Amino acid sequence: MKTIDTRGQKLYSPLIPAIKAMCEAGKGEKLEIIMDDSAAFSDLKEYLAEQKIGFREIYDGEQMTVQFCVSLYP
Repeated sequence: MKTIDTRGQKLYSPLIPAIKAMCEAGKGEKLEIIMDDSAAFSDLKEYLAEQKIGFREIYDGEQMTVQFCVSLYP
């Protein structure tokens, strides 16, 4: 599982490294994205749901994690 940690991202939205990792991932690759920005986390979950990509949410204090598998089908 590839982990993308966007906590503390100040220069731009934490969604940018998250989406970049999704674009670079191979079909069937598992990703874990860690965030501390609740608005970006909600946007990421909404995007995954719209794409019909199942995901797992993990909450640990201020840290939020979403785990999912890159779709095997386009």
